[in-house]
Amino acid sequence: MLRFASQNHFMTVRVILVACSRGLTILVMLKRGSNSNVVIKSSKMVINININKFLLLRRFLLPGTPTPPKPVPTQRWLQNPLVYSRRQVQREQVDALEEQQDQGQGEQPIGPENQGSTSVDSAEENQSQTESNNSLDLPIAIRKGVRKVGPPKRLSYDDYDVGNYISYEALSPSFRAFVASLQTVSVPKDWKAARLDPRWCNAMVEELEALKKNKTWELTDLPKGKNTVGCKWIYSVKQNAEGKVERYKARLVARGYSQTYGIDYDEMFAPVAKMSTVRILISCAANFGWPLHQLDVKNAFLHGDLEEEVYMEMPPGFVRPETKGKVCRLKKSLYGLKQSPRAWFDRFRQVVCGMGYGQCNGDHTLFYRHSEKKITILAVYVDDIIITGDDDVEIAKLKGCLSQAFEVKDLGKLKYFLGIEVARSSKGISLSQRKYTLDLLDDMGMLGCRVASTPIDQNNKITAESGAPIDKEKYQRLVGRLIYLCHTRPDISFAVSVVSRYMHDPRDGHLEAAQRILRYLKGTPGKGLWFKSNGHLNVDGYCDADWASCLDDRRSTSGYCVFVGGNLVSWRSKKQSVVSKSTAEAEYRAMSQGLGEMLWVRNLLRELKLLSQGSLKVWCDNMSAINTANNPVQHERTKHVEIDRFFIKEKIDAGIISLAYVRSGQQVADCLTKGLGSKECDLACAKMGMIDIYHPS
Repeated sequence: MLRFASQNHFMTVRVILVACSRGLTILVMLKRGSNSNVVIKSSKMVINININKFLLLRRFLLPGTPTPPKPVPTQRWLQNPLVYSRRQVQREQVDALEEQQDQGQGEQPIGPENQGSTSVDSAEENQSQTESNNSLDLPIAIRKGVRKVGPPKRLSYDDYDVGNYISYEALSPSFRAFVASLQTVSVPKDWKAARLDPRWCNAMVEELEALKKNKTWELTDLPKGKNTVGCKWIYSVKQNAEGKVERYKARLVARGYSQTYGIDYDEMFAPVAKMSTVRILISCAANFGWPLHQLDVKNAFLHGDLEEEVYMEMPPGFVRPETKGKVCRLKKSLYGLKQSPRAWFDRFRQVVCGMGYGQCNGDHTLFYRHSEKKITILAVYVDDIIITGDDDVEIAKLKGCLSQAFEVKDLGKLKYFLGIEVARSSKGISLSQRKYTLDLLDDMGMLGCRVASTPIDQNNKITAESGAPIDKEKYQRLVGRLIYLCHTRPDISFAVSVVSRYMHDPRDGHLEAAQRILRYLKGTPGKGLWFKSNGHLNVDGYCDADWASCLDDRRSTSGYCVFVGGNLVSWRSKKQSVVSKSTAEAEYRAMSQGLGEMLWVRNLLRELKLLSQGSLKVWCDNMSAINTANNPVQHERTKHVEIDRFFIKEKIDAGIISLAYVRSGQQVADCLTKGLGSKECDLACAKMGMIDIYHPS
């Protein structure tokens, strides 16, 4: 490139097309307050020359006085004033410029040696002549319009939009309307904000009327030496089975953290249904075609009888002049009190057992009743109730008795339980947490993130010292929400198990691993468990271990999964508590843990009289561990794992379990112990019976 510049001339803002010759394009580029340059382009060179020197040399290109080209009509130019295109110049102008080029063929050529001999005085003289030359009277070549600038396609937002990974086309119209209406509704944070909305004001008044009707407290003066418990309002939106907003709910909650043990409360433990129990019931319903009903107990904790002497402050926003200085002596339990869950469950158990139902020993929140070779099963999780069975008459009777004892609302068929979406068709039942996943991605600002094909890197090297320390509270909140998501996503169990090891001291590397899980969830937000009808309730289990996988202490990782009726109901991924000296030892400990879970499932089904006599089948991919379990002679090599060995050997001798070998490529529990590649991860999800009913077709 050649450049000639001068510091003595300033021109106005214009861009003029000067000439077009064969293989040569000449543009005059003028800028206000700066040097004016001419760009000469050809197939072999590009010359950037000052305007004054170009005007001096223009006589070699434009000798004589050629016929001026016909100008472009002004009206046509004004149609698009922002963009000038050579296509807008009429053909007559192009022909005239070609004639000018032909006339200048014999003149002195343009070159650096001739440009260098140009004088400034001649340039000024030619400049004045050029200003009056009609051949330059062409449309103003305004700068071309700026094209839309954005990130490259591989990083564009559209490619990673969540709409590309979720669709509702495969859903029935009724269920599509249900999931579409499940959305986050803004709720007030305190009573001062709630009183500005009449809907929340009515909800608070309704709550106080319910407390008054239930005779929850009585107003009195605070005795000397007694402490008071504070209270606050909690707001939420209740939705019906169709997903529509049913009512705005305000709940008065006591600040139970100010209670003193031995004075304000004694025992406070209350059981809740295990998610494994819920999945077992759903598997039974899918295999036998049982209906699934859902009930909700309104103000459940208010039904418990309070034995301790507890005083509470007046509800915020409802203190009147005549009640000023008074306190509430609680007669019934209230939300927020430490003993409220236990008082409510004791009350509920008394009512259900009084109706002739038995309490299951394997899970105390499970109640059942047999009548004429039929069964009715009830599971309770705080105030949410699931009812299933093949006795429709008994189910209707149970609903009526519960409505008489408590204020119960029948929600119809099971569709939304503890954040889990339940979809049912003639082929089976699907469990997913689509809304929960999307809310998690939204809260973490990851809705537009790039999708990952696996939840954890196949060759991850995560250690306790992976990076600089980060905010502990934010990390713990994220991991806690991921743990709850594992109730329907066994494919992320191992990855969540890894990131949960460092909640006491999180680092940058740990946060990146947790965010990778979110990126994986972005691509499969609607994936969940699929329960199909197989016509049986056989119990099968798979166990696996990854030897010395933890880089911090070289402990192994155990993984197992349990199937009931061909459907996955229980699984776990956990680092072992001791160091294993060999792969066989690690596999043996994993086998012991998986067998313990299988025995619990077996006892639960036998108590419900749903499982006939038969052995449990355990699949393992380590022949050494299988031989150790079947051969009691190897004492010297296995005495450090004798407890697990005798436990397994005892069950084998009793005929309770039978061991079988499975190849590593067919091991279902493989994804619970290590990171896998993309294809292996998809294969593991298929083996565990995971589908995505929301996946775009």
